[in-house]
Amino acid sequence: MAANLDHLAQLLQATLDARHHRKAETALKEEAKKPKYSLSLLSIVANDAQPSNIRLAAALAFKNFIRHNYVDEEGNYKLPADEVATIKQELVGLMISSPPTIQTQLGEAISIIADSDFWERWDTLTQDLVSRLSTTDPKVTNGVLEVAHSIFARWRPLFSSNALNIEVNHVVNTFGDSFIQMLGVADQQIEANKTNEKALKGWLETMSLLTRIFFDLSCQDLPPIIETNLQPITMVLHKYLSYANPLFDDEEDEATPIEILKSDICDALHLFVTKYDDDFGGYVQDFTSNVWNVLSSVGPQKRYDVLVSKALHFLTAVASVHRHAQIFNNEEILGTIVEKVILPNVTLRESDIELFEDEPIEFIRRDLEGSDTDSRRKAATDFLRKLLDDFEALVTQVVSKYINHYLEMGKTDWKAKDTAVYLFLAIAAKGAVTAAQGVKTVNSFVNVIDFFQQHIAADLVATGGEPIPKVDAIKFLYNFRSQLSKEQWGGAINPLIQNLASPNYVVYTYAATTLERVLFLTDDQGQHILSRADIQPYAKDLLQHLFALVEKDTSAAKLQENEFLMRCIMRVLIVIKDGVLECDIDNILDHLINITNVIKENPSNPRFYYFHFEAIGAIVRYCSNAPQVDLLSRLWAPFTYILNEDVTEFVPYVFQIFTQLLDLNKSGSIPGDFKALIDAVLAPGPWETRGNIPPLAKFIAAIIPKATEEIVKENKLEPILSIFQSLLNGKKTDQNAFDILESVICSFPASVLEPYFGTILTLIFTKLQKNPSDSYKTRVASFYHLVSARSGEAGLGTDYFIKHAETIQSGVFTPFYLQVVIPTTREFARPSDRKLAVISYSKTLVESKAFAERYMKGWGFTCNALLELLKNPPKVSAGAGDEILNEADVDDIGFGIGFTPLSTCKRPPRDEFPEITDVQQWVGDFLKASDKAHNGLITKYASERLNDEAKAVLAPILM
Repeated sequence: MAANLDHLAQLLQATLDARHHRKAETALKEEAKKPKYSLSLLSIVANDAQPSNIRLAAALAFKNFIRHNYVDEEGNYKLPADEVATIKQELVGLMISSPPTIQTQLGEAISIIADSDFWERWDTLTQDLVSRLSTTDPKVTNGVLEVAHSIFARWRPLFSSNALNIEVNHVVNTFGDSFIQMLGVADQQIEANKTNEKALKGWLETMSLLTRIFFDLSCQDLPPIIETNLQPITMVLHKYLSYANPLFDDEEDEATPIEILKSDICDALHLFVTKYDDDFGGYVQDFTSNVWNVLSSVGPQKRYDVLVSKALHFLTAVASVHRHAQIFNNEEILGTIVEKVILPNVTLRESDIELFEDEPIEFIRRDLEGSDTDSRRKAATDFLRKLLDDFEALVTQVVSKYINHYLEMGKTDWKAKDTAVYLFLAIAAKGAVTAAQGVKTVNSFVNVIDFFQQHIAADLVATGGEPIPKVDAIKFLYNFRSQLSKEQWGGAINPLIQNLASPNYVVYTYAATTLERVLFLTDDQGQHILSRADIQPYAKDLLQHLFALVEKDTSAAKLQENEFLMRCIMRVLIVIKDGVLECDIDNILDHLINITNVIKENPSNPRFYYFHFEAIGAIVRYCSNAPQVDLLSRLWAPFTYILNEDVTEFVPYVFQIFTQLLDLNKSGSIPGDFKALIDAVLAPGPWETRGNIPPLAKFIAAIIPKATEEIVKENKLEPILSIFQSLLNGKKTDQNAFDILESVICSFPASVLEPYFGTILTLIFTKLQKNPSDSYKTRVASFYHLVSARSGEAGLGTDYFIKHAETIQSGVFTPFYLQVVIPTTREFARPSDRKLAVISYSKTLVESKAFAERYMKGWGFTCNALLELLKNPPKVSAGAGDEILNEADVDDIGFGIGFTPLSTCKRPPRDEFPEITDVQQWVGDFLKASDKAHNGLITKYASERLNDEAKAVLAPILM
């Protein structure tokens, strides 16, 4: 056992070394298959003799193992019962005794376990926590409260439900009294230890944790224990909003326990003023005054940043409630707010300038993306804009005085001008500022274009001088990009591109980001503001310069640091489409392949490599059949290396691009290189990684129609269908199963499918009986229509489906057709699905003997369903087309865990009958020809079985 733990510790240590981490992670995957792996990791975490970094790595490995191996999709344990019991028995105590960094990882693991087990399968946990609380030892108590908070915080983002309310009530009933008692204990201990820094710090942390739990317990509904004790609780909150202690006065940069506690209090106040105003409204004015005093008393030091942000969030919440907002409806009060709160928190500080110079990428992410939710500037802006919502004219009047004052100062002081520009940005925008469009609605009392021309434009074209005014000018364009016309952008695009040549990291990154967003920008009719023709003349030089900026530093970490540059490269390639062929495409591919080869050694920035593969995908999408370049041969070596070395982060992207290459390959056969991958993708290994499943399914679906002969000859259809079965059984993978199945149905005739079709239907029907999702029923109905429509040479059709369904169980087809197919088809949204259904219904009416002889009522239902689809013909929705991501997609990039689809690698729309373009015309011709061939039988049936409305629709078709 000891030898095994030593080996495991060595592997964990190797994962921390960039040179060996990939092999070590592969070895850990093998270790994870051994019994008691999770307990071995906990043993390493608990071993004080191990170095702290190895213990932390073990805690992280344990958390990730639990995430993927604790329960299955149905909530059943994947681990042995004794291992589960031991984990629960040991984990809480281990977390309580561990250092803070390890506590964080173990707390997340407990939260994952609680998602499946708490409270019904772990009903002793809350009482266990209560029994461990100490009134004398803050370290023990804080460990207990950390565990409690890690479980209770799960409730914050959840929608209310009966099950959730039962869980919260269980906790409140068990934990509530102890929570109230511990508030008193912590208050007393803080007072008793006011000169003992170590003990005081511990008890202040206790009060912080209690405040967070106060939030947790109240986030869904106001518990009786809180409602009853609200007045004494507010007294404690007031006390610690005003609390000070000279023991912590010397700290400059890091927030002390006092600031952390006050920040937590502001969070709780924010919750109560927005959610419980009826109960809490009487306390709001006093807390507003107290928070105002906090803001007035803190300095510009970084230690106060989070506190200032949280305090401003609370004031913003107060301003959001109409009856409370009126306290700000006064010119003198607003002037005081601007002078005492807004200005100190939007003015550029020395620490901001240091960040600009020393960590430019972090400065950009905080400022451009709003990634730092605790930014003083952002919080102050949000507060000012909330006041603007209610008092637009008054706020504009008050703030404009300060803007003009700082503009005048800005003639000799660039920092003052930065303040003026930032104030203008804050009051000029109304409503949401979206990442796609920027500012869509502006304050009616300001003129954005005039302000730009008078005060900003000169900085955009200025040479030399301070870089921040130039950044402000570019950011102005970035924010107000929707307010400029195409003609105005025609004049601004040249200076913007010229700023890419700036030696300053922030300036050229802002320029790249703004250019990318402008190329993405569309008008109200969906037309791009800047078209391919506008950017093509610059494209070659622009791309070469952007690649030079990306590849300045050839180390893997630095090369992939700046995702904004890669996103701009991606956008240019998408906009110019096959115009890249005029830009030395071989050289561009050289850059992209070189970047791939560098970052594959240590992928560390998911956003960067997402945009990187989107850029490759754009070239594949628009140039795959161009004679000037053989994309498959260029990409094969770096991509197969990724597959062979199992670079987990990149594998999904590789399969997406390979799928696109296959789909766009005009030959009817599979390219030779791809044959080598068939056996690899049919093996179980690649499917074990969750993020691989969607692209692997698409890849197999793309291979099948091009390799039908090889699949039949080498008996590979059964392994393919085994993968379909495995995916169908999963809640999150059944859609991928149908991707494969539909490709099989489209590619093989009935004679090949005959041995398997009954089993396929059995699997599908079995899942239909288990409360299936709407998306599952949609795919089942679409599958039925696909089989029904493929009569003729394929030998399938409606009767083929019915024959196999009735073999499984006599009479099963009728409820399936009436309860699943017809009502689900009615809800089809995709034009290709609706077209397929029309063809299926039409062929059923004309060709099905079963419907003509056995399901005669069903014939009428089918005809009505067909006419309903024809009355509401499919319309091609206006989609993003060549766009990459909506903003939610950007936020959800996979970080190596899930699957992030490349939009440039979408498969062509599924359309099994491309020769049918006018569906209604086809139906008319098809039905008329069949009616004539059957001596008017369809007309006869229609007259007997359809209602008057349906007859009226069908009559013109048969005339």
